[in-house]
Amino acid sequence: MIERTSEARFEPGDGEEITMVGRVWSATATANGADAYRFHFEESVLPSLGAVDGYRGAYLLRREHTETTELQVMTLWDSIEAITAFAGSDIDKAVVEPEAQAVLKTYDREVRHYDVIVNTVNR
Repeated sequence: MIERTSEARFEPGDGEEITMVGRVWSATATANGADAYRFHFEESVLPSLGAVDGYRGAYLLRREHTETTELQVMTLWDSIEAITAFAGSDIDKAVVEPEAQAVLKTYDREVRHYDVIVNTVNR
């Protein structure tokens, strides 16, 4: 596990200091598998995330290649503690449900965490 010594802070416009951490994960799939993953993400993953205190939102990004489709998921969190509530004590381990594994060609076993140092969305 990566030790975090500080958290990102940004000003949302009203002077309130807010902490946010981005959790990033990648996978590849066939085009049909990417469609199936999107359905799984919207119907299963997002409702689960929404139930966790400290969850701030998510992006599912898709990029077509000749033989595969690349997927990137970024979830946004108030803190590492909020991520721990979702992912468990090993926050660097990816949470990939069997239904998702079944439609993906490859996927990261570990995630990456980033401090959000500039945020221009929903300001």
